[in-house]
Amino acid sequence: MNQQFVLIDYLIFGLYAVVILFVGLFMSRTKKGEVKTTEDYFLAGKTLPWWAIGASLIAANISAEQFIGMSGSGFAVGLAIASYEWMAALTLIIVGKYFLPVFLKQGIYTIPEFVEKRFNTSLKTILAVFWISLFVFVNLTSVIYLGGKALDTILSVGDGSDIVLYMLGLALFAAAYSVWGGLSAVAWTDVIQVVLLIAGGLITTFIALNHVTVTGGILHGLEHIYDVAGDKFHMIISRDNPEFSNLPGIAVLIGGMWVANLYYWGFNQYIIQRALAAKSQKEAQNGIAFAAFLKIIVPLIVVIPGIIAAVMYKENIAGAIDSFANNGSIQQFRVNC
Repeated sequence: MNQQFVLIDYLIFGLYAVVILFVGLFMSRTKKGEVKTTEDYFLAGKTLPWWAIGASLIAANISAEQFIGMSGSGFAVGLAIASYEWMAALTLIIVGKYFLPVFLKQGIYTIPEFVEKRFNTSLKTILAVFWISLFVFVNLTSVIYLGGKALDTILSVGDGSDIVLYMLGLALFAAAYSVWGGLSAVAWTDVIQVVLLIAGGLITTFIALNHVTVTGGILHGLEHIYDVAGDKFHMIISRDNPEFSNLPGIAVLIGGMWVANLYYWGFNQYIIQRALAAKSQKEAQNGIAFAAFLKIIVPLIVVIPGIIAAVMYKENIAGAIDSFANNGSIQQFRVNC
């Protein structure tokens, strides 16, 4: 058992789980004498306000793989990986302006339904099967695995022996309210989770910046990491960068990234479904604009901590080398590393 996880941590963790479960079931309850319709289940009865839509869009986008993966990319690549986030903000505006009104006018519940109206039933079926497979075997699997990995590291010894149990626990917990309550349960619990995600990410970033220098101070910390790792703040990486093949400079910004972003934010069912559940077109567009604003600040809470980790790692290695040079002790070098 990780000794750093004390009683108060368990209590907060348990309270969070209870609140999420309660809110999910309470907000999706059916009033006496009413029967829940397909619209209620898939589109939350078209009752979502703009702020709930925006928060739910971001909560659906940010999860374990986002925090872990993009922080790791910040460590390896730097702020250039944030181009995904900032381009997503622009993509959301395009989707809200041009695509969303078409979807709402058609009165659809799902994107495959739109494809059926625009083309034919066969293509709708193929697309639905493809998206379900992609979501189950790629998106959902990676999210649950990384969530289970995080819990295994925090709650257990971190050797992976309990990761399957944590993965099953996360899956059952999410299913407990989402399968029963539909989009209404998911959207309202998303509001709580995105507040905690962004607040927790900002707090973590500010603490890291405050402690990355001996003198302390958030602004001093930001100046320090820029001085030590200025190359990590380049938005366009050069060809001699080892990560160039993963983020090929300006080409990715004017090429394939647009295709991926337009698909993800405009035609990905579990993303655009939140906007389809709006009270009106204006509420839906305001919600998408709110999500675009949140996407602008996401790199601050995801990528910057990775850059800070790279600076601290670099300084630890440099300190270990200096210690070895002064003491001539390989044991001391290993300890410092």
